Amino acid sequence: MTGAEVIDVARDGVFTLILLSSPMLLVALIVGVAISLLQALTQIQEMTLAFVPKIVAVFLTFLIALPFMGDVLQGYMTRIAERISAG
Repeated sequence: MTGAEVIDVARDGVFTLILLSSPMLLVALIVGVAISLLQALTQIQEMTLAFVPKIVAVFLTFLIALPFMGDVLQGYMTRIAERISAG
């Protein structure tokens, strides 16, 4: 395996990681900004108010995006297995 092929595998892995984590990170960002805005408007400074809704939203997003994530990981594994079998 040459250096260029190693970089291609690493690039593909990083892209797959970004593709898998982006739905949950975007939901956490949106919920965090909304909760922070609500806290700033109402002057409620409760830490659990910021933490619990974000965890619930990320968990629900994970459940909804699970089939998509499985397909992405299956495609990545197929590409890696093809590289291994090609030698």
